[in-house]
Amino acid sequence: MKFLDQAKVYVRSGDGGAGSVSFRREKFIEFGGPDGGDGGRGGDVWIEAVAGLNTLIDYRYQQHFKAKTGMHGMGRNRNGAKGADVTLKVPAGTQVFAEDNETLICDLTAVGERQKIAAGGNGGFGNAYFKSSVNQAPRHANPGLAGEEMTIWLRLKLIADAGLVGLPNAGKSTFLAAVTRARPKIADYPFTTLHPGLGVAKVDEGEFVIADIPGLIEGAHEGVGIGDRFLGHVERTSILLHLVSAVEEDVAKAYRTVRGELQAYGHGIAEKPEIVALSQVDTLAEEARAEKLEALAKAAGVVPLAISAVSGEGMTDALRRMRAEIDGLNPPDASPVVNRPDLSDASDGQTQ
Repeated sequence: MKFLDQAKVYVRSGDGGAGSVSFRREKFIEFGGPDGGDGGRGGDVWIEAVAGLNTLIDYRYQQHFKAKTGMHGMGRNRNGAKGADVTLKVPAGTQVFAEDNETLICDLTAVGERQKIAAGGNGGFGNAYFKSSVNQAPRHANPGLAGEEMTIWLRLKLIADAGLVGLPNAGKSTFLAAVTRARPKIADYPFTTLHPGLGVAKVDEGEFVIADIPGLIEGAHEGVGIGDRFLGHVERTSILLHLVSAVEEDVAKAYRTVRGELQAYGHGIAEKPEIVALSQVDTLAEEARAEKLEALAKAAGVVPLAISAVSGEGMTDALRRMRAEIDGLNPPDASPVVNRPDLSDASDGQTQ
């Protein structure tokens, strides 16, 4: 399944049905009077977060959604039926923006949440409604009101417990593949990861969701490289695992580059709890490893972990550290802020 995290959609609610102009035509009833029924209300447009989805790919192939018009009123005081609603089903974590792509309409963070975004038009009154003591045979009825139409933007921000950040080729996808059953593309060239990925990691009978995003480079907040648009997927995470490759000549500079992009992006990402790790340490001799760990510790202000997804060194310790940080921020007796996404395509895995 392709990953799509943003889509532009046109929606229109249903028009109200027209009222009816009708009079009783029954034998032996000389003055039957008006009996035109009211029109039905037009259908509404709803948006609902459902389980089993983690992409907006469906909205690449269909961008127009229209609710049904209400049924017209009929004689014998028969009112028209309400028009059928239309519901847009989206993954949990989807935000709905107005056409300017800046005005937030709603934010669906939990499975089952639903929001009406366009109300159907009211049905028109039939001529029976207008009967009075001074007008006992009205010959007019109201047309139904028009429905609402708008263009909206759907923007998905994945819901995960931990997010992976770092420069391209820092080992993020390799880490995700090693600790979960997710199978991201892994290759020895920059920007192998073009779309965010999700996986469920297990450690000590506990589990948590990890989100991997494409690598950041200097100037990403200005659109350099892939840019920083995918950073939205780690906005909802509890913690960050910042991976710095041991292959980098200057690990301190690599760390500061990514931190600079996180701060430039804003939205509170730079303030999230961060675990720093020197990845791919299997490629270093002991002396070089010690030097780079020391340089990274000075730049980050914390003692970094040393991990290798290839040899498995430090992987379980990293997962335990991540789990402890997540549990510290979300204690078991606290009410969860959001529901977990369904990860049928990125199921749980085992630690290495």
